[in-house]
Amino acid sequence: MVEGKPRLKYRGAEVIAPEDACDAARLLTNLRLLSADVPPLPLKTCDRPATCKCKYRHFDDRRRVFPRRVEHATRYRGVERRVRRGKRDSDYT
Repeated sequence: MVEGKPRLKYRGAEVIAPEDACDAARLLTNLRLLSADVPPLPLKTCDRPATCKCKYRHFDDRRRVFPRRVEHATRYRGVERRVRRGKRDSDYT
């Protein structure tokens, strides 16, 4: 069995189009898609398929920013906000 990087479920990619790219490629610029959903290059609607210089940029995650729960967890790490109180009346005196 070949060992390597584990396959990531939400790996993403985007099309990198040069300045002289077709309109179809420019529409996909800065749009991250799941790797399985990225169209093959050259695009079907490309008007210059013989000279197409578009390429892919791959990412471990298709999201540009992390989910809020991760940001929240790292921001407040180490700060205990819960107050530990007992349930008996004698715990408050």
